[in-house]
Amino acid sequence: MYDVKDPNSIFVFKFRTHFGGGKSTGFGLIYDTVENAKKYEPKYRLIRNGLDTKVEKSRKQLKERKNRAKKIRGVKKTKASDAAKKK
Repeated sequence: MYDVKDPNSIFVFKFRTHFGGGKSTGFGLIYDTVENAKKYEPKYRLIRNGLDTKVEKSRKQLKERKNRAKKIRGVKKTKASDAAKKK
């Protein structure tokens, strides 16, 4: 249907199955190049299509960061989380 040079530049998502089976509808985007796809697609879709790697964060790190942020109010919150990253 479409002349696509690289199959990695095709992104499909939001699939819904119809009652009774046999039919699904969804949404797809075809980019000119993989570089354009990497530029505009969200990170989770790039990971899903194998163009990026998922960073495994430990559960304890996430909880500690959340609790540190709870102690600080306002704009300083982002600065505190950045300082925690640098350590």
